[in-house]
Amino acid sequence: MTAPTVVRLRLDLRVRDNPALRAAVDADGPVVPVWIDDDAQWGAWPPGGASRWWLHRSLARLDESLRDRGSRLIVRRGDVATELAAVAAATGAESIVWNRLYEPATVERDKALKAALTERGFAVRTFADRLLHEPWDVLKADGTPYRVFTPLWRAYQRVGVETELAAAPRAIAAPEAWPDSVAIDDLGFDPTIDWAARFPDRWTPGESGASRALSHAIGEGVVERYDDERDQPDRYGTSRLSPHLHFGEISARNVWHDVTRAVTNGDLAEDAATPFLRQLVWREFAHSLLYHEPQTESEPLRPEFEAFPWRDDDAGLAAWQRGKTGYPIVDAGMRELWATGWMHNRVRMVVASFLVKDLLVPWQRGAAWFWDTLVDADLANNTMGWQWTAGCGADAAPFFRIYNPVRQGERFDASGAYVRRWVPELADVPDKWIHEPWSAPSDVLAAAGVRLGHDYPEPIVDHALARDVALASYKRLGDGAD
Repeated sequence: MTAPTVVRLRLDLRVRDNPALRAAVDADGPVVPVWIDDDAQWGAWPPGGASRWWLHRSLARLDESLRDRGSRLIVRRGDVATELAAVAAATGAESIVWNRLYEPATVERDKALKAALTERGFAVRTFADRLLHEPWDVLKADGTPYRVFTPLWRAYQRVGVETELAAAPRAIAAPEAWPDSVAIDDLGFDPTIDWAARFPDRWTPGESGASRALSHAIGEGVVERYDDERDQPDRYGTSRLSPHLHFGEISARNVWHDVTRAVTNGDLAEDAATPFLRQLVWREFAHSLLYHEPQTESEPLRPEFEAFPWRDDDAGLAAWQRGKTGYPIVDAGMRELWATGWMHNRVRMVVASFLVKDLLVPWQRGAAWFWDTLVDADLANNTMGWQWTAGCGADAAPFFRIYNPVRQGERFDASGAYVRRWVPELADVPDKWIHEPWSAPSDVLAAAGVRLGHDYPEPIVDHALARDVALASYKRLGDGAD
């Protein structure tokens, strides 16, 4: 009888189109799926609070799916190398497999882990899974990575995307005896504090939830209307697939496959699908950048920004975190984040610009807050997004592109529906003033039941003045001044 194979699972919490799991099943022996709780494997970026909420539920759904196939998820706590070897010894496994990740800490630790396990006599195999193409597969002609998105997109169009999906196994052979496992409920991932209470109203973690989200995006017109509605935060104009992709509950290949199949079948126009598919390649771009520039998880890609005169404005940071800046579109976004673990991408750019350019708070502090509060907190995407806004990353918006929070609100939330949902104290303010209530006549505010500084804060900073200060700071950086 073929010896068992241990499958190490991390951000690939699914049974369909899972290369490592498929390889273990195809080996015709017992399969031992394992998830190990070891914060050290993530380096400086273990899962934040919102991610742990999601992880608790995703692991439970994966265990259910495996049990439906005659298997189960073994959960261990401790050093990855020690626990993998222990599970292998307990089951008689001779092979250990996993899918590759590309974050700096995981790349280095996986190399060391593979070497250590191989030295101990285990056959170790790893597989491509996380992306449409691995970071070293699509490079410029000179062998260097792309630092501008559009040429990378063109390169993906030339090389194509493999969309053959590995089917979910109908049955998974179990070992003669299962090793000890920690109960998922004992991991302590499920927060009992109030801030996560509304998450279940928005999210269904797990592979089936991911599949339904993709089907909804294609079947209910989200993809079809994506280019027109993706910047409208008051509409369901995006797929909400990002947390499912982060935790590997659905593969990027699967998303690409189903969207392009809809085009082939005539259910979706190609010009409507293209803007949506481009976003998958933006995800690839982020992972490629972080893989090739590992220092950027905490340092600016453009080294001159190391000398930028950031401020440690703790009071401003706290007001921003709580959604009490006095700028309605900013506050709406930050409150949506706190309530749901997610924020519309257009609003993410607006709130990030406000933090780093109106308040001059270092982008790293904003990235850390997002990391802890987003259910789709992904190191590559989070890092690229913040560096893009701060002007210090690859293909970044120039620093002097400073979002005006009033104009952004007026343009992308013209009716004020998004603000009224998340900042209900402004619900009765007329459209004309909803994005700048401090400019409204006193009788208008009185009629709306709003007392600035009491029911809703005065702006914590004057945007026009803050813009001038930010541009002057940037000019001094360019001049090399202290």
